[in-house]
Order: sequence, then C-alpha cells, then structure tokens
Amino acid sequence: MTDGTGALLAGTRRAGHRPAPGASRRTRGAWPFAVPAAVFTLAQLALVRPVLGLGWDEIVYISQVTSHHPAAFFSAPRSRGVSLLVAPVASWSSSTVLLRVHLAVLSGLGLYLALRSWRGLFPTRVLVTAGAFFASLWVTLFYGPQAMPNYWVATGALITTGCFLRHRADRSAGGPLWGVVAGAALMALMRPTDAVWVAVPLLVLALAGRHGRLLLALVGGLVAGAAEWVIEAYAGFGGLGERLAEASRVQGGLGVQIAVGDQLRSLGGRALCRPCTGPMPHPVITLWWFVLPVLAVLGLIVAVRARRTLCTLVPLACATTAALPYLFMIGYAAPRFLQPAYALLAIPVADALWYLLTAPRGRWRPTVGALVALGLAGHLTVQLAVLVHTVDRNTDSRRDWARMAGRLHRLGVRPPCLITGHEAIPVGYYAGCSSGATAGNNENTTAAEILRTADRIPVATLTGPGGTPPGYARAWPAHRIGDLQVRIAPAPGPGTAG
Repeated sequence: MTDGTGALLAGTRRAGHRPAPGASRRTRGAWPFAVPAAVFTLAQLALVRPVLGLGWDEIVYISQVTSHHPAAFFSAPRSRGVSLLVAPVASWSSSTVLLRVHLAVLSGLGLYLALRSWRGLFPTRVLVTAGAFFASLWVTLFYGPQAMPNYWVATGALITTGCFLRHRADRSAGGPLWGVVAGAALMALMRPTDAVWVAVPLLVLALAGRHGRLLLALVGGLVAGAAEWVIEAYAGFGGLGERLAEASRVQGGLGVQIAVGDQLRSLGGRALCRPCTGPMPHPVITLWWFVLPVLAVLGLIVAVRARRTLCTLVPLACATTAALPYLFMIGYAAPRFLQPAYALLAIPVADALWYLLTAPRGRWRPTVGALVALGLAGHLTVQLAVLVHTVDRNTDSRRDWARMAGRLHRLGVRPPCLITGHEAIPVGYYAGCSSGATAGNNENTTAAEILRTADRIPVATLTGPGGTPPGYARAWPAHRIGDLQVRIAPAPGPGTAG
C-alpha cells in the first residue's frame, strides 16, 4: 500500500509527467470527502433537530451580535469567534431554526475541508472512515449545529495538522502552507488557549526541523486568530496576564487536577459536569472511550511498519496535548472539551480499523471482519442512544426557560427589563431582558445599581430550590413559578424619575 509522505511525493512526481490533470480529476478526488460531510449535515438536522432551543453558553455568544436581545456578560475565558460565526444570521434574525441550519451546513463544510487537508497522506478510504467515525460521535452530532467553539477547534486542528504534514513532505507546495495559517487562525479565533495546546507538537517539530516557513505560518495563524482576544485582554481586563488569571479563576483554578473520572461521567450525555458527582454511566456507554486509544496505538504500529510513522505520530501527539489540560488540569468536565482530541485520533483509529479488515489472511479474515463490523454497529447504536437522550433532555430544559419567560411576561416583567439570580442569563434571554449578577463567575453589577435600575424598568430576581433571595430583594413581592421563587421589584411610582 502506497501512502503517507511517500505517496505524496510519488504523486507529485507523477504529476510532473502529466502536468495537466484538469479540474475534473481534482473533483473526482474530492467527492469522497463530501459524502461523510453531507451525511453529517443531514444527520444533525434529522437527529438534533433545528427546533432545539438555545443553551446557556450559546446565549452568551449569540447575544453579543443580536439586535433583538441585550448582550449577556462575556467572561474572561470566552472568545469572540463563535459570535462571528453566527453573526451572518443572528445579527438580523431571531430564528433558532435558521441559525441551526446555518451552523449544520457550516459544520458539514468544515468537516469536508478538514478531510481534504489530509489527502495524499493516507488512502482516501482511511480519511473517509475517519470523518465518518468522528461525525458519528454523539458529542460531534450534538454540538455541530450549536453555537459553541469546540467543534471548530477540532476542525482547525485537523486542517492545521494535515496541511503542516503535507507542506513538510513537499516544501514547494504553497497551498498547504496557507492551510496551516487558516487552520491555526480558526483554532485561535475560537479558543486561543486550546489552539496553543494543539499546536505544541507542531511548534516543536518545526523548530527541531528548522522549517522556517512552517513555523512562521503556524505562529502567524495563531497570532492572527488570537489578536482580538489579546487586545480585549488589555482593553477590558487590565492585560493578558490578568485575563489568563481571571480565566483560570472562572474555571475553578487550573493546576494538577485529575478529571478523567469527570469526563467518563459526562459521556452519558451531561453537557456540563460541574460539580461532577453521581454514578458512572453504564460500561457499554463508556467502552468506546477505552477502545479509542488502543486502536490509535495500533494505528501507530501499523504506520511504523509501513514506514510512515510521522503522519500518524503527529496527530497522536497533538491529540495528547489537546486533551492534557481537560484530563489533568481542570476540576470539572464537559464532553465537548475533548472534541479536538477525538478528531485527531480518528485518523490513526481509521487506519487501524482498515488494517484489521485487510491484514488477516485465510480463514481469520471473515472472523475478524465480522467482529469489527459488530463492534462498529454496537458503537453506532450507543452513540445514537446517548444522542437521543441528550437531545430530549436539553429540549425539555430549554423549553422550561421559555415557559419561565412567558410567566414573567404575564407578571409584568417585559422588555426592557432586568433578571438577576438563579439562571438569570438564559431566562433573561428568553424573556428579552438583560441579566445581572452581583457575585460569581458572571458578576457584572452591584446591588445598588440593581435598585437604581428598578426605578426605571421591571426587575425580577430568581431564587432556586433551597436558595435564599438576595438582601436587596427580600422585601419584594414573591411569586412561585415551578421550583423557583420569583421576587419582582415594585413598579416605580408616578413621581419616580424615568
């Protein structure tokens, strides 16, 4: 089998003898990557459904660019990349369905471009299988049509790594060099710190090999993507160090913390595991998580035997550094955090699967093939089951926010208005109100400012089950909406200044 760096160079030499392959040949070589991308897009629309309401983090990102909702508090760890991604729709339309379709189509296009970035490094069948495997994960399907950054970091990681290896194999190729710039910029635009972790092995390899152009492209892309985040750090947080320190505080303090168990608990469909308590999911649900690194190591062994070690070792190294902070440096978990690692691992995993299907000889081949097919069928069944459960649960919770907003409207809390307290950000968005907090990670106001605001517009404070209303709201009239207690500031008198 001819592939890897040798295949890329051999392909280049062959192209030298036939200098005019034509656009039709390029199209024929690209269409296999469009198949998993198109199926991925359609699967999102069918399984996640465009009617799924907006989640908490989505609301923060989207509210930055809408004209029909006040902007929610934007904390230090966040970056504006997602807001830019949704701006073509969210800036003029409040339709969640339209936004979901927009993101599903973009995520399918992103998968297509990411797979194309690896062409020539592995056989097409391996790359198509890798794309199908990554796209079949419930976390990929669930977050593909959502306004969240992690899928796009994963896409950028695939583009950056694939183009890096292609340019390293053929330094006369300028296209892959620009792919490195674009992929690195995409990662950094979405999550600058994640981009740096992904890029560490590439930076080391570029320095060790004295690949000046690759190093310049990689650093240039990272700087271009992170520029806005750094500028905002000095404009709004007092400097880069101060923003990084605040981001660490918001995330519970980064340091040596074992979050492997937390990630396992989140695999059952928990969007955010903080605090991460409760029982582990059924072993059937977590089995794929343990099989994944085993197959990746097998893929590396296959690559060593085929003398194309680097093309497999590099994505493995980048996947490891991408996962490191979320497994060993943070005190909580969310399954989406590991999407870049899953995307990079998908390529050696797919290579290993094809090896298992084609390497055995004689009577062992049908047996091994049947076992691989059975394992993949079981994996797909588990992923779809978790996806359906996750979609249903999130649909219900987001409908609860919408119902809460409707009840607040009936109580007289209508835009312009202010919501504070328990789940103020999502409830405030659904109600068309601003949101405020006097403490915690989303602190953006004071009690005195809230009281002054209550002299001008309706203000409501939400208290969760077992909670205590804040001191400034204890004298306000109380109402019960489900499990929540709502206290609404008295309407301003006729003599109050507006």
